[in-house]
Amino acid sequence: MEKYDLIIIWAWSAWYPAWMYASRYKIKNLIIWAQHGGALATSHKVENWPWVISAPWVVIMDDFKKQAELSWSEILHDFVTSIEKINDLFIVKTSSWKEFQAKYVIIATWNSYKHLGVTWEEEFLWKWVSYCATCDWSFYKNLDVVVVWWWNTALTESLYLADICKKVYLVHRNDSFRAEDIWVEQAKKRGNIEFVLNEEVEKISGWMFLEEVLLKSWKILKADWIFVAIWSNPNTKVVDSFDLGKDKDGCLIVDQRQETSLKWLYAAWDITTNSNKFKQTIMSAAEGCLAANSVHEDLIKQ
Repeated sequence: MEKYDLIIIWAWSAWYPAWMYASRYKIKNLIIWAQHGGALATSHKVENWPWVISAPWVVIMDDFKKQAELSWSEILHDFVTSIEKINDLFIVKTSSWKEFQAKYVIIATWNSYKHLGVTWEEEFLWKWVSYCATCDWSFYKNLDVVVVWWWNTALTESLYLADICKKVYLVHRNDSFRAEDIWVEQAKKRGNIEFVLNEEVEKISGWMFLEEVLLKSWKILKADWIFVAIWSNPNTKVVDSFDLGKDKDGCLIVDQRQETSLKWLYAAWDITTNSNKFKQTIMSAAEGCLAANSVHEDLIKQ
């Protein structure tokens, strides 16, 4: 069984910087990843990454990868199935029956967006159906959009959209709100936000572009884009056996060094309580760098 100082478990804008910094610190590390792109792969263009005005997601991720590879670290295209801790060592197993040992682990998995499950949602995915308004804002400026909402996220995204869109339809299946009152009050004050209550989306339709959102009451909303903001769950199943500390949203509780409640297990990206839960690429990259630096500090102390 091959041994490493650090194993970094997949996620893109967090683990590439983590990998790069670990290598700069001469930490023997292995990155195990399943696919290229992560959350960025759901955006056909990226316009919120510093120093890049506009670029396809694959260009951004390829640049990350090239930087990390220049550090001469190891990478394995595989899927982690389990992580155990025996004494002071983590045992990481993959779907191809490989096993590795490491003193430290950084887990940087992703959030799973909940989908509506309606007709044409998958076909229009990330073209005219989105799950992150701040990621794709430039593509629907001055257009009419629909937000399907639960909780605070949809309210805050609707307020954000109201500044750049012509019309925002806020579709909710109830007539009462489970969001904080302050967000509801602010949304009601906006002249271009229309509350569509006691309604659910039945299907979306269009030809070359999204054109209509059909509700279960058979009411039709004319719109150019739809945002699904019903929920997302941190995908942390691979470490659930450790019974780590989590908050009410299922995010791993980490300290300022990105360390979880289990010694020498670090976490980064959208699955943590850090970065004020501002789920953007630059924040996940920062968390990945910080986690790698913390591992380096631990090694020095030892």
